[in-house]
Amino acid sequence: MKKSILLSLFFLFLIIMSCKNESNKHEQSTTELEIERSENTITPQFTLTKDQTHNKFSSAIEPILKVKSGAIIEVFTEDAFDEQLNLNSTVEDLKNLNFEPIHPLTGPVYVEDASPGDVLKVTLHKIEIGDWGFNAIYPGFSFVADSIKGEYLRIYELGKDKTHVDFNDNIKIPLKPFLGVMGVAPATNEMLSTIPPRANGGNMDDPNLTEGVTVYFPVFVEGALFSVGDGHAAQGHGEVCGTAIEAPLRVIYQLDVIKNKTLKEPQYETEDYYATTGFATTIDEAAKKATLYMIDYLMQEHNLSENEAYALCSLAGDLKIAETVDVPHMLVAMHISKGVLGIK
Repeated sequence: MKKSILLSLFFLFLIIMSCKNESNKHEQSTTELEIERSENTITPQFTLTKDQTHNKFSSAIEPILKVKSGAIIEVFTEDAFDEQLNLNSTVEDLKNLNFEPIHPLTGPVYVEDASPGDVLKVTLHKIEIGDWGFNAIYPGFSFVADSIKGEYLRIYELGKDKTHVDFNDNIKIPLKPFLGVMGVAPATNEMLSTIPPRANGGNMDDPNLTEGVTVYFPVFVEGALFSVGDGHAAQGHGEVCGTAIEAPLRVIYQLDVIKNKTLKEPQYETEDYYATTGFATTIDEAAKKATLYMIDYLMQEHNLSENEAYALCSLAGDLKIAETVDVPHMLVAMHISKGVLGIK
């Protein structure tokens, strides 16, 4: 009888300990999940407002912020026309547009230890759309301005939680916000227009540069002097009518300096592919540059010979027109799948 009681107590003890272990496992799992969520929460160290802007690219523009490599910055950008339009604007207001303040850029940011010949790695952690935006056709400023000469303005109500807009009763446009202009300062004290893309980045208008993407910029001056602006809520490759859905944005990005690596023009990577970009005054020349930059990348990073890299570009490289609107300045990108390259 005593032996039976002891045996029952032993089994009861095992059951209690088993339940306790499961509880501990659940608590540990919950704790690990909370830690993981905490690690995925990006907390900005600095904030720049939409009035801290300039609208030229030059090494002579003084930085509004100095940070160390690895800094995480929250920025607010204004629309490309610098608030000359609003929710109540009509097509008649296009006649009064002043192009002088076009492209207000938030920045520049000076990154310590960034020197000419380095690479500035920009990670786009978060991109949120503002409350409104517009799409316009301005006479004389579009890809086919010589053929289509009319004026057009459409105002859109937006918001950070909105996923699409109605173009009409049947057509819906998905919203994929990105920065039309991102760039470092060029190696000149001239005040250069922000309209064309250049080797320093600038008005790239590449709709692939969305949240989660990492962009690499060649550094031309001490501190890099990085600026962003020209927020777009939606845009096709080319931005052919002259504008996207132009909108203010809230962006959180991270700046890291990469030493012992050089680039001629910006490159970027998404979760799915690596991309090189080339700018030029013709599509074919821009495409050639993007191709040659991809060959360089494949040779340096994947140990391919020149001919092997060229062949791979033909077999797996996709040329993409990024923008054509800044006639005669064009930007073309070449994408290669990370799956093809064995990048996990």
